[in-house]
Amino acid sequence: MSATAQQDNNELLLKRMIELLGKGSLYEIRQFIKELYPAEIALLIESLGPGDRKTIWKVIPPEIMGEILVNLHVEVASGLMAITDWKDLTAAVESLESDDLIDLLHTLPEPLLSKVTDSIGIQERLRLESALSYDDHTAGGLMSLDVLTVRADVSLDVVLRYLRKRGTMPRATDNLIVVDRNDHFQGVLPLAVLLTTNPHVMVSDVMDFSMSGIPYQMPAGEVALLFEQRDMISAPVVAEDGKLLGRITVDDIVDVIREEADHSLMSMAGLDEELDMFAPVVTSAKRRAVWLGVNLLTAFLASWVIGLFEATLDRIVALAVLMPIVASMGGIAGSQTLTLVIRGLALRQISSINAVRLFKKEISVGIVNGALWAVVVACIAGIWFQSAGLGLLLGCAMLINLVCAALAGASIPLILQKMGIDPALAGGVLLTTVTDVIGFMAFLGLATLFLI
Repeated sequence: MSATAQQDNNELLLKRMIELLGKGSLYEIRQFIKELYPAEIALLIESLGPGDRKTIWKVIPPEIMGEILVNLHVEVASGLMAITDWKDLTAAVESLESDDLIDLLHTLPEPLLSKVTDSIGIQERLRLESALSYDDHTAGGLMSLDVLTVRADVSLDVVLRYLRKRGTMPRATDNLIVVDRNDHFQGVLPLAVLLTTNPHVMVSDVMDFSMSGIPYQMPAGEVALLFEQRDMISAPVVAEDGKLLGRITVDDIVDVIREEADHSLMSMAGLDEELDMFAPVVTSAKRRAVWLGVNLLTAFLASWVIGLFEATLDRIVALAVLMPIVASMGGIAGSQTLTLVIRGLALRQISSINAVRLFKKEISVGIVNGALWAVVVACIAGIWFQSAGLGLLLGCAMLINLVCAALAGASIPLILQKMGIDPALAGGVLLTTVTDVIGFMAFLGLATLFLI
């Protein structure tokens, strides 16, 4: 299904759900829910207000609640779990695979977490408690505990008989993981090899030794890059001593990619990707007020710079008309570089090794674009206000600001990353401040020196 078709389908589902909610027929809502996938139900829930969510949640069977909850943003899921009977919630989590269960348990408040874990068998509880100890944004936090392992010293026929006796396999299983007697990772046995090779051959003769285990502490973003670069469907996760801990599957990586994309987009506006879009007005206003306050401070800084040249502006009114052009062009040029560098950092394409080369390249681009558009705006301003000197000053200020914008756009993300601050969160505000201040300072300063 194409992206457009998928969007149309989502709109039709939402329209139908709103119609049923308007009719108030819980029976019809329940029948409609039965026709949908858990992810589609989650999307509908997030697209509706708190009251409608509660109405829908009442008719959802406990056996699919868990799959819906893991597809919801944390804030929305937490709100629904707070109104769910703990017995229904226990039934919901018991139906989940281990990686989804771990993700859900990370969001449970402590009293409810204890009740849910106490209802699970002792052995399973110990496994889950161990998995919960890993950082949610690392390979350990992503991994599933559902792993099929085999030994290297058995034949493929033994492996096949074991699989038939077992009857099921974990989802996205493309390899069986080969371990030694102490569960240390040795390699993988692809299912394609298992099914197409003479069954009397030993596992050690056909297993793949080239795949290496992913360290449990590897950041989730790096794991996603590894999957992309190596076209993997699943990969083993190992401890520091090489002992197998679990495995990561490609569906978990898709979630990581989506979350990182959401994070980058929302952070640029100072928002959290896990926030509820339909949260109460007061709650949403409080969250956004902080970011607006930060932006207000930077705006006052730019205004203060303009105030320094009040006498110049009083004498040459045309400066006030042309002043926004310099800041605007610098902001756009800087944003282009900033976006490029943030993407490069996210994809691990930029490091201390090639940072200097990137600086030189971006400054060169700033000089070329600055010179080009400086000539354009100088001619336009000179003709507009019948002043070649004013046009020349505007062009010089444009050149200065575009070069500085390129330098700021390239350096701000690297500096923020060194300081442990998310470049996507603070980079835009800092860049806007730099381009505004330098643009106003350059244009008004040159005007003060040469026109007054």
